[in-house]
Amino acid sequence: MKKSILILAIFFSALVMAYAQAPLQVGDTAPLFSGTTDDGSPWKIADHLGGKFIVVYFYPAAMTGGCTAQACAYRDFQNDIQDADTIVVGVSGDNPAGLQLFRKAHDLNFTLLSDENGAIAKKFGVPTREGGKISKELAGKFYDLVRGVTTSRWTFIIDNNGKIVYKNEEVNPERDTEEVLSFIKKQKASL
Repeated sequence: MKKSILILAIFFSALVMAYAQAPLQVGDTAPLFSGTTDDGSPWKIADHLGGKFIVVYFYPAAMTGGCTAQACAYRDFQNDIQDADTIVVGVSGDNPAGLQLFRKAHDLNFTLLSDENGAIAKKFGVPTREGGKISKELAGKFYDLVRGVTTSRWTFIIDNNGKIVYKNEEVNPERDTEEVLSFIKKQKASL
């Protein structure tokens, strides 16, 4: 009996390990992924590879303190980001309707992707946990923002060759944009 339980435990552990995606590392090829934007339209990374740096940042939940600070910094530095031949894609487990409210509430000017089932996060190896719902007021009306998963806050930069050149697993939401821009400027200077 104990031997059967041990064999089953080993089998299930191996199955879990095989299913889990190892986190991407600097130097790895970026995964091809697609998602749905806040306005419901499709977005594919393949359409953007090759010309610019692509910042893919994962954040836990729209309309929360750290996530709002991080998104607003990317908004406020948009001219610098464009001058650095870079595009920004924010990814969370929020549904498109919640992302649309997030964009409207904070006048966000970059792509927001919904990753409700965590498929994009999995491709990057970003940990996820159970989703949730928060209620927020916007223009005197309350809205429920629903997310299928909650992702960890990680940032990646993909170069114009489709390689991961930057990875941060311990993102400070207030400083993320400045750190990303500093890294990209150094990268460009070394080319």
